[in-house]
Amino acid sequence: MTQDRNPHLNFHDVIILGAGAAGLMCAAVAGQRGRRVLVLEQSRHPGEKIRISGGGRCNFTNLHTSPANFLSDNPRFCNSALNGYTQSDFIALVESYGIAYHEKTRGQLFCDGSSRQIIEMLLEECGKAGVQLRLGARVAAIAKNENGFAVVADQGEHRCRSLVVATGGPSIPKMGSSGFGYKIAEQFDLKIVPPRAALVPLTFDAALLAQFKDLSGVSVDAVVSRGKISFDEALLFTHRGLSGPAILQISSYWRDGDDIIVDMAPGIDVLAGLKRLRGDHPRQEMATALAGFLPKRLARTIADVTGGPERIADFSDMHLLNVAAAVKQWRVRPNWTEGYRTAEVTLGGVDTSGLSSKTFETRSIPGLHFIGEVVDVTGHLGGFNFQWAWSSGYAAGRHV
Repeated sequence: MTQDRNPHLNFHDVIILGAGAAGLMCAAVAGQRGRRVLVLEQSRHPGEKIRISGGGRCNFTNLHTSPANFLSDNPRFCNSALNGYTQSDFIALVESYGIAYHEKTRGQLFCDGSSRQIIEMLLEECGKAGVQLRLGARVAAIAKNENGFAVVADQGEHRCRSLVVATGGPSIPKMGSSGFGYKIAEQFDLKIVPPRAALVPLTFDAALLAQFKDLSGVSVDAVVSRGKISFDEALLFTHRGLSGPAILQISSYWRDGDDIIVDMAPGIDVLAGLKRLRGDHPRQEMATALAGFLPKRLARTIADVTGGPERIADFSDMHLLNVAAAVKQWRVRPNWTEGYRTAEVTLGGVDTSGLSSKTFETRSIPGLHFIGEVVDVTGHLGGFNFQWAWSSGYAAGRHV
């Protein structure tokens, strides 16, 4: 390590690695408490995941946020932060900047205009607090010393009393994301819950793809289950397998080798409907009959897959039961996910057993904090992961 000629020149109370949602929130809160804060971001632009989220409108929180919307090896870890800075608190900040927003569905709040409004709001909050932001700064090494930490970047060496790691996870690598935060954790002997892609489309093997090849682009409301967990949202067939909100949600719970169960006609008694059609329209083909419950292409595929006589009149009760089950209890085994390339978030991360739930400081290394997606707390789809960023960033910002 090189020694600064003036050791105070590059000294800050707090250095935050990462100018994403959690990092910028932490920086603003710490700066407003009078801390000298430096944010180092390897990208040329801050808040890149904020920018692309929600189709460019940023699903910035959810009205119904609660601990039940998060996965972690320690499900109670998120309680303190979520209670300390709620969705109502962030909404109040958004409103104070005059940013118009709307509820799209199920409590999901989006900007009426652009996600850039959220980024600009956070940058203005940081600016008012005197936060320094350095973009395009790649960190080469981190070391602990008697006064705190030394951070060596390609733009020089910086020193601080508190170091906050807000580098996110490896999801969406085209945004510059990586597993760098895990390397820092491992350097300081912190445990890592094995990370994997979450909120991600599921893929089919070659045999299933051949069976459902004509359905790419077909969407249907569905209830998708894995064990006791289920989600009732839209499902989308793709050229690789399955996507849509219901699939993204269940992907966080799915494991390799698991089946998922899909009800593609929720609230409808398909068997009773088919029996009625058998009596009222006996000359109908099964694909035509199923089109009363499903999109036509999906109805045709299910009719082909289940097979049977030409006319519905010739279907036995048992065969009708099999067809109805193919609609209401479709059991399918994905072969994998699309991975980090399309994953909205990363499941797993820095083990919460090594962190304070109130301050996000590591129990073993005073002054070292981890916040946001890099931590083993992952939200459901619908604005929950942003709320985790705001809440964890706020908690750490109040204590660094």
